[in-house]
Amino acid sequence: TSTMSMKANSAGVEGASGMKSKTLGESDSLREAKRRQVILVAYVVTALELTFLFMQLGVMPYLAKSLGLDLVGFGYLQTTFGVLQLVGGPIFGRFADKFGTRAALILSCASGSAFFLLTSISTSIPLLFLSRLPAVFMHGLPGAQKVITDLTAPSQRADALGKLGLCFGVGIIFGSGLGGVLSTKFGVFVPMYVGLVGTLINTMIAMAWIPLQPKAKSDHHVTEQSDVFSIREILRLMKFPGVMEVFIIKVFSGLPTGLFMIMFSIISMDFFGLEAVESGYLMSYFGVLQMVIQGLVIGKLSKHCTERTLLRLSVFVFGVAGLGMALMRTVWHYCIVAVPLTFAFSMVVTITDSILTKAVPSSDTGTMLGICASVQPLTRTVGPTIGGVLYKAFGVSSFGYLQLIVNVGLFVYLLKSKIPLDETKSH
Repeated sequence: TSTMSMKANSAGVEGASGMKSKTLGESDSLREAKRRQVILVAYVVTALELTFLFMQLGVMPYLAKSLGLDLVGFGYLQTTFGVLQLVGGPIFGRFADKFGTRAALILSCASGSAFFLLTSISTSIPLLFLSRLPAVFMHGLPGAQKVITDLTAPSQRADALGKLGLCFGVGIIFGSGLGGVLSTKFGVFVPMYVGLVGTLINTMIAMAWIPLQPKAKSDHHVTEQSDVFSIREILRLMKFPGVMEVFIIKVFSGLPTGLFMIMFSIISMDFFGLEAVESGYLMSYFGVLQMVIQGLVIGKLSKHCTERTLLRLSVFVFGVAGLGMALMRTVWHYCIVAVPLTFAFSMVVTITDSILTKAVPSSDTGTMLGICASVQPLTRTVGPTIGGVLYKAFGVSSFGYLQLIVNVGLFVYLLKSKIPLDETKSH
């Protein structure tokens, strides 16, 4: 009898443990499904926000001209936007670390709504400049990067961050085209109305689908006490091992390409002899390339190569593309050079973001992403002056030679340096 009782108890325990493991398995699968759903929502919110942003960027020169703003004034307007984004990136990142990703994404979407509302009522030049102010908190891309960073394992981060390039490509292709069609058929303010409604919908999507996540506990006692605008907290991250070196590589490897892209509208007219429509097609081609490379190529490479290897590869390819840029003479040459150029640019951005977020505590990833997001506005701010001088004095080939020299130097530095990088690969 006792033997039967022991067997019954044993069977009961096994049955209970089996039910428990089954329940845990179901719970894990539900959590995984929820995680993927939130990441997908972050992709959608980012794609929509970038679409609305590119939609107004294409229309802005015509709106400025209709208000009587000359080329110099329009340059000041673009610089104002760049400076606000430059200053706002690290502050937005600190906000995400202190108040959570959901609050940060809602802030970005709400700032977008204010941006489009003010632009839609800009009937004078002062109002047009005033409409740039909300841009200080318009950081949907680093907001989505923060969501992905919080929800992915370090080994899967490069792949997940790379797929955000699909959102960028969607924004360039659909935003530019939609803005042109709407402004031509219905008036220059209509894209602003569409952007206003769209960003309000985006805000509601973020509120409904991005969950409240517990903030990571900080090892640094000052972080919790200091405010969002603490410059000391932002600069503190640069002291972590490898962070300053990788950030310098991030800034300088892509700087010549950034200068070239800022001058691209002038280069496409003067050097390639393209009309506005043809220039738009070329930008769309660039957008498609970026979608394919960031959405498909980077993820596959990150599964088989370490981040150190990919960083070296991208800097090397940047140098080769620079030589191609220096030698190109026709738009068809540029179409060929654009392939390695886009690959290197996309790879450097994705891999450095992944490395830098893993180099700092989880409580500081938002701030780190905000600092990374300030690189592009920095290029946009100083780019028109430096790019204009280079183009006038030395021509288009100067951008290519500068890129070659800078990236050869960085490649040699990467081969010899002992930068502490995470050697993990995704599986």
